[in-house]
Amino acid sequence: MAAPMMEHNNHSSNALSHLERTDCIKSDSPSEDENFTDAVVGLVQKEIGGDLKSLKKVSGLLEKLTLENKQLEEQVLTVSSSVPLRVSAALSTAEESRVKLESLLEKERVLSNTLQQHLQGAQVWADSIGQVLGQLDTLERHMKYLQCLAREVLTQFHWPFISPPTQTLSPPANAQELNSQLELLVSQLLSLQTSDDLISEKKEILSRPGQSQTPPLSLPIQIMLLPLSKRFRYHFTGNRQTNNLSKPEWYLTQVLIWMGNSSNFMDEKIQPILDRARAKVNARVELCRGLLTLAQEKLAHDTPRLLYDDALFCHLVDEVLQFEKELRSTHSYPRAYPGILHILLEETVFQKWLSVERKMAVEKVDTMLSAEGAWSSQYKDITDMDELKAPDCAETFMTLLLVITERYRSLPCPRAQLSFLALQKELVDDFRIRLTQVMKEESRQPLSPRYCAILNAANYISTVLSDWGDNVFFLQLQQAAVSVGEEILGPLGATETGRLASLEESLFEALLALLERLRGDMLGRLLDAVMRDVKEKAQPYCKDRWISLPSQSDQATMSLSSSACPMMLCLQDHLLQLQQMLCLPLFQMFWQGLTERLDNFIYENLILYNHFNEGGVAQLQYDMTRNLFPLFGHYCKRPENFFKHVKEACIILTLKVGPALLLCDVLKQSEEDEGILNHQQPSPESALNELGVYKLAPSDVQILLNLRSAWLKQ
Repeated sequence: MAAPMMEHNNHSSNALSHLERTDCIKSDSPSEDENFTDAVVGLVQKEIGGDLKSLKKVSGLLEKLTLENKQLEEQVLTVSSSVPLRVSAALSTAEESRVKLESLLEKERVLSNTLQQHLQGAQVWADSIGQVLGQLDTLERHMKYLQCLAREVLTQFHWPFISPPTQTLSPPANAQELNSQLELLVSQLLSLQTSDDLISEKKEILSRPGQSQTPPLSLPIQIMLLPLSKRFRYHFTGNRQTNNLSKPEWYLTQVLIWMGNSSNFMDEKIQPILDRARAKVNARVELCRGLLTLAQEKLAHDTPRLLYDDALFCHLVDEVLQFEKELRSTHSYPRAYPGILHILLEETVFQKWLSVERKMAVEKVDTMLSAEGAWSSQYKDITDMDELKAPDCAETFMTLLLVITERYRSLPCPRAQLSFLALQKELVDDFRIRLTQVMKEESRQPLSPRYCAILNAANYISTVLSDWGDNVFFLQLQQAAVSVGEEILGPLGATETGRLASLEESLFEALLALLERLRGDMLGRLLDAVMRDVKEKAQPYCKDRWISLPSQSDQATMSLSSSACPMMLCLQDHLLQLQQMLCLPLFQMFWQGLTERLDNFIYENLILYNHFNEGGVAQLQYDMTRNLFPLFGHYCKRPENFFKHVKEACIILTLKVGPALLLCDVLKQSEEDEGILNHQQPSPESALNELGVYKLAPSDVQILLNLRSAWLKQ
């Protein structure tokens, strides 16, 4: 048994030696040797086990291991040939990594030194900030404590006043003690807010871009607002029925109610405390500011959701404007502080507002022009109120413009106001074009009531715009237009800008010029129509036998020429008719224009067209001075001054023979001495002036002198 056992041991020893030789490249560490031994033992146990009969397997195992060893050696030889190249590449990479590492370490050392220096310099600031933060923590704890006390006290005063405080509400039994506590708490809260630390913090906040420049609310008011803010958000946010997009008046009215309910308490309880503490704060205004914050947040949240519903958006704008009006008037909220209108000036919302205003205005104009009584005046039976005789459509239109003015008058931004002004000017020009179109339809009958109503409408609009040009509000807008108007009203030009700046022109100058052109054109058409009628009726009168009429001495009494009656009746009828249909300023322009045309017509077509004997001259003067001129005596004191040609022609024609011959000599001598200065001879002009002739030229007078048949024989 000893021999086989020794053989077994030798085989085992060779196997172990072989395993050690093939696996030596893996590791030389003791731990790996132990693992290797364990592996060999495990292999022997697996292949041979404890049975001595299994030793015959040793030779097979040895051969197997020898083969594996040979294969491994071949692999090692193959790998070892490529090792130098890989090792070289690895060494090169390692060298590069080492250089980079040293560079990074150097940068790290520099950065570390810089950081240490910065930390040393910032340590002073850190210590200071830590101290300030500690003070703020202390102040915050004090403030929270005072807030709690102020809410115990305010509750006993029945704050907040959700409903109007009644006179029957009995004061608390410890009212004097509560008043003292309230004053102490308010004073301490004011002291907290006016501490140096909070003042510096407030200045920092105010200096931030985009922040409101109004000072923060005082701490006592902030505490008083807490229960009201809680109630507001409860009712007007979330799924509550009171949170209704179509009813902005609910939350706006609620804010106004709270302002009104709390005003007496703020004036009687809080304001005296603020005054004694020398706090320059208006208690009522402070509370309004706080409540306005709630309305502003709500409005800013709801407005974008209404941009696609014109009806709801218009209702919102109306309610906001009404709220702003009541805020400024009833609650005397200062103009220096913003209300809620500025939310409507956000670009998208503002453009929507302008668009809706334009759309609704155009629709109203369409409606008013198509109405049955569009061209009649609602005050036609009331003389005192119908001076301008404006038809309903024109008066309604200007009322519409006035309403638009009132809507944008209180806007805090001149640019926005100028945008609305541009809209108004656009609407006026559109209405003028519509008037022109209707006028052209009626131009075949210029004496019709509708034609005169259109003329009255143009005059009425022009009159109102002229008055607006002198209004303080529009004068202020005019100054704003000089600086920023080109961006909104278009390029103005240096001349127009200068005239606007010097108030030589108004913002409505261009529109007034267009309306004046329309008015002048319509008046011209009206005068043409009347003169056509008058000229037709005057033809027999102009062709009368002026050279063969009986002298005045041959007639018992003078009377109007029978041939002049149709003309005079025509004039009288037209004057009475147009006096009823035209407003007073237009009628004055009409009759004065008519006298000018009549004066020229009678002078050129009657007087210069005929020769006159003594009877003809006397009849002409009688017809003019006793009949024609008095027709216009109802409208002025000296109507003859509007017929200068006719009046002066009658003066020349009615001269006696002697003065007429002397005048002829003067005129002839003046022609002969033309260019020669003669101080002894009176000038023709002075001679004519002595007779009362100022309009007619000496050449015209010579023609008139030649029209007297009696003088032609001289």
